[in-house]
Amino acid sequence: MPKHLYSLVHLTNINCPPPQFIYTAAKAGYDAVSLRTIPLGLPGESPYNLAQNPQLMRETRQALSETGIRYTDTEIARIADNIDVKDHEPAMAAAAEMGVTHVLTNIWIQDKECYTEQFIRLCELAAQYGQDVNVEFVTWASVSNLRQTKELLLASGRKNVGIVVDTLHFYRSRVTLSELEDCPKEWFHYAHLCDCGAEIPTEVEALVHTGRAERLYPGEGAVPIQDIISHIPNQDIIYGLEVPHAGRLSELGFEEYARRVLKAAKACMSED
Repeated sequence: MPKHLYSLVHLTNINCPPPQFIYTAAKAGYDAVSLRTIPLGLPGESPYNLAQNPQLMRETRQALSETGIRYTDTEIARIADNIDVKDHEPAMAAAAEMGVTHVLTNIWIQDKECYTEQFIRLCELAAQYGQDVNVEFVTWASVSNLRQTKELLLASGRKNVGIVVDTLHFYRSRVTLSELEDCPKEWFHYAHLCDCGAEIPTEVEALVHTGRAERLYPGEGAVPIQDIISHIPNQDIIYGLEVPHAGRLSELGFEEYARRVLKAAKACMSED
């Protein structure tokens, strides 16, 4: 396997402002960051809308410049009820100014025709900024597996599309390795690496808890991470480390925790 770029994904410490997040990623040895600049409005989650905060935008630019860290992708341009995807455009434009070419989305609408139409609109917006739109299937979302995601991308007819394989959701949505091999290489730009225990909860509350607050270091749990990643048709992808764990973050502090996440991921992928 070739050596890869390692990116620290914002959910690992979602309440850390982008500039500090970038400085910490640099100190911990990362190559890049993924920032959540389109707020979800969830309880306890701080909004970092760079498009609406010029000072934060300047400080984020400065942090990128001083550290040499790459800002590779931004999130989450959700497709959901009561959301007009056009509202995501300012954040996408602000990210494009900093060189971001990948935008992450996930789907929270049940109606297939409706979410397909919204996805096409989002791809059209992204194309104006030289960006692609990457669907992360989430176990408790409307589009929750690779089969649905593939159907959406094909139905869209767009070229600037992609799939984000998050190893937690891949495992918990019971996706098979062979399903990856049937997808075009050009659909894959980056992946999210993390781990969890063998048990797959059936209750949404339990799924959400692990996903947002108790993921394990790559290689620590039951997810066959290296097998999953090795079956992605494009091997020249960015490894995004999305490993939120509230207890460990509090105990170790952000920099040390981020460093341990990176060390575990490189060992898991035999790149240490």
